[in-house]
Amino acid sequence: GFRRSQSIAYRPACDQCRACVSVRVVANEFRASRNFRKVIARNADIIGEQRSAVPTSEQYSVFRAYLDARHRHGGMADMTVLDYAMMVEDSHVETRIIEYRKRGPDSGITGRGEELIAVALTDVLSDGLSMVYSFFEPSQVSRSMGTFMILDHIARARRQGLPYVYLGYWIEGSKKMDYKARFLPQQRLAPSGWLRIDAQGDAASEPQD
Repeated sequence: GFRRSQSIAYRPACDQCRACVSVRVVANEFRASRNFRKVIARNADIIGEQRSAVPTSEQYSVFRAYLDARHRHGGMADMTVLDYAMMVEDSHVETRIIEYRKRGPDSGITGRGEELIAVALTDVLSDGLSMVYSFFEPSQVSRSMGTFMILDHIARARRQGLPYVYLGYWIEGSKKMDYKARFLPQQRLAPSGWLRIDAQGDAASEPQD
């Protein structure tokens, strides 16, 4: 149930509230819906490149544009390039950067893309991939890059033999977090353990180890 912010691992500890629920997707059992398949097709021209957790000015330019367009009044709005570098580098676990770029004329040969479209900061855990933070170029909003990056991480977890993709906290009734409930089957952490959800609106099944 812990999340990471730089070198700090945390989880909510509110006396009277248990609204924040950790969510993880069961990668091997996930089946893309028709809408998810459309998102994958829409981004067929995108290459995901895994890199060491090293910040770049190119990443920060996309990060800055994303914050200015979508989170101008949020807690991260004033982050400088140095703040961004700390977010990427200050980690005590295995961390990777996934860069999402448009395919170029030589991509089939080099395996490299061209224009940077989106970035995911990802922790590699013993049982899965944890999506710490992701962002994208706001001019590319029609691509549904947030959804695409989650779908890509599910595929990566499968290839690496990892059972789960951790999406962070979900709050029932929060419109901003509704998207997390669409990736099924998933497990949600309760006081009794991980509870499995097979379809939206389903009651949780018995705790999972």
